Amino acid sequence: MRFRRACLALLIICAGCSAQAPAPPAASADPSASASGLPGDVVQQIDRQVRSHYSLPPDVKVILGSLHASEFPNFDSISITFSASDKQQAYDFLLSRDHKTLVRITRMDLATDPFAETMKKIDRTGRPVRGNKDAKVVVVNYDDFECPFCSRMHATLFPEIFKEYGDRLLIVYKDYPLEEIHPWSIHAAVDANCLAAQSGDAYWDYADFLHANQHAIPMNKGREGENAELDSLAMQQAKKHNLDEPKLQACLKAQDDKAVRASMKEGDDLGVNATPTLFINGQKLDGAVPPDDVRKALDHALKDAGVAPPEHKASAVAAPTAIGSPSK
Repeated sequence: MRFRRACLALLIICAGCSAQAPAPPAASADPSASASGLPGDVVQQIDRQVRSHYSLPPDVKVILGSLHASEFPNFDSISITFSASDKQQAYDFLLSRDHKTLVRITRMDLATDPFAETMKKIDRTGRPVRGNKDAKVVVVNYDDFECPFCSRMHATLFPEIFKEYGDRLLIVYKDYPLEEIHPWSIHAAVDANCLAAQSGDAYWDYADFLHANQHAIPMNKGREGENAELDSLAMQQAKKHNLDEPKLQACLKAQDDKAVRASMKEGDDLGVNATPTLFINGQKLDGAVPPDDVRKALDHALKDAGVAPPEHKASAVAAPTAIGSPSK
């Protein structure tokens, strides 16, 4: 079962466009009041068709922009904005000049590589990594330490996938804690980053433990008890890896979550709305992703990069799914 972060995120997915629109003008309750200059009955029919096609809830406003000449004969270009609460998204449509046909066209720029463009938007600066730093295939996982489905994906990646693919991969984790439904996930991410500031190995050991032992966090002791246990586990890693303990304690106490929230914002901008979400050389794997589907995406990326994939054995790890937050 998965939940979406917000209604508008689902609308964006349905419409197949990720470009952020500027804020629209204030909408009127009267659908004929638009900047398009179209007759009221045409505006109303467009409103009905769009609402029906995209299954828009009543609280989403449909706002028509002005008409412009298009490159297609007998069609004008019109921007239609979906607006809900403090979010909005605009899409370009074509409207026939006889006002009988509305067309949505997705333009694709074949001069650019969309996967490469996605990877450029992911900031890996200072993030702990596992694998070959010179690998031609990079796996980025937007992760939540409290998410049970993330734990399943973690078990798929480590050790199964990691052992199987060896030095063909570089794996990076980014933070995407779903704080609305996972109360200690932000604190865990901050603690993990405090460890990462001193030792990548300490970060990964902490991640391995939490994903394998989420039940070790005492929910019956309240938020303070959960956070105290997370801090205690981090200090255990400090001793194990001979870290600067006073420095780590100061970091844990400060609980500076700016980097975590920047990672969450980055994920939002990339269309992440559930955990786990993987990007394999820019290809997004979202939702219920069985281990064999991860392998297929990895093999495809390796072949694209001119690297031979490994031979595969049957997977023994249960397929993970994804979980998102009902609201942001």
